[in-house]
Amino acid sequence: MATYGKTDLGRAEVGQRQHKLASPVRSLLLLVDGQRDLATLRRFAASLHAPGDALEQLQALGLIAMAGPDAPRTAAANAEPAPSDAAIRFITLSGLMSEGVRSYLGMRGFMTQLRIERCADIDDLLQLLPEVSAAVAKARSPEFAQQWESIVRSSVA
Repeated sequence: MATYGKTDLGRAEVGQRQHKLASPVRSLLLLVDGQRDLATLRRFAASLHAPGDALEQLQALGLIAMAGPDAPRTAAANAEPAPSDAAIRFITLSGLMSEGVRSYLGMRGFMTQLRIERCADIDDLLQLLPEVSAAVAKARSPEFAQQWESIVRSSVA
């Protein structure tokens, strides 16, 4: 089973943000743990609206490497414990909300984006979600915003 783990550079990137990764790609990096298979990581990438080649981008930057039985021992030795379900839900929700702000609000959503980034847990994000949805309704339409919020909520249910 092919899996990916963070390299030393990848673990440093989580704390230092030197590469200024796009939010969905950064969220995907946080989910790479050396235990999830490639198909699972690709599903996470799709749910985060990351580019189709996000894993390849992270690998090209040296932030992740193959782990598992077919990988060099150093990558397997660097495998990390899997993030909790709460962490996965938080990363997914914050990624979807951030993507919604970028896609539907543009620069008008700058302050909202900052509020999303300040959220500490899933409850904070869920509390902010109706405000983001209201802003999306104003920018697009109430029907669109209702559908968008429904999709976002179902992705973390």
